[in-house]
Amino acid sequence: MDINEAVKNRRSIRRFLPERVPEETIRELISDALWAPSWGNTQQYEFVVAIGDALERFKKENREVFMSGEKPDPDVPMPEKWPETLKKRYLDVGKSVLTSLSIPREDKIGRMNYYGDMFSLFNATALLIVIVDKDILLEYAMLDVGIFIQTFKLLAHARGLGTISLAASVNYPQIIRRIFNVPESRRIIIGTALGWPDNDSPVNNFERKRDPVEMFVRWVS
Repeated sequence: MDINEAVKNRRSIRRFLPERVPEETIRELISDALWAPSWGNTQQYEFVVAIGDALERFKKENREVFMSGEKPDPDVPMPEKWPETLKKRYLDVGKSVLTSLSIPREDKIGRMNYYGDMFSLFNATALLIVIVDKDILLEYAMLDVGIFIQTFKLLAHARGLGTISLAASVNYPQIIRRIFNVPESRRIIIGTALGWPDNDSPVNNFERKRDPVEMFVRWVS
């Protein structure tokens, strides 16, 4: 697959098929993605790959604790404020998602069920959780984590697989530590769901938007 095509056509998948991704395929994706650049080639990340029964237990518990109303306590705090430009983009994509699913904004039950699906990873059959040592400088580690994840996502897309990174997957780190045996010495950064996309689902086909270059770039000479 052409790299430009992969970058432009990759999208976050919000409904997966039940078919499992072979373990060897996941191993190959991680192995290839490890060629992503990192600061000084430090490769500051570690991974937990959850599949099978362990993943199903996590999805069930993660959804249940969210639906119970328990306050999230992620290792990496969620932003509490957004500049208006960023807030608009965030709200716009949320509106596109709900519209594609025919969930009106006033349908609180429909929205809660959608969020519950999010916390159960949209039926994905694999989850890649990125963790880092708590003793390293978080800012540089986050940069390296982002580069790795994007590389992993593009490689997955090239194989016909789908991905989505979800704060919802790490909002309750106590569940991750217990089920996946992650020690307190590691900071849980983000989880990326992986699976075969349901390409017929409207939520995987709504029009995506990007602002023009002029919104981001200031030229100097």
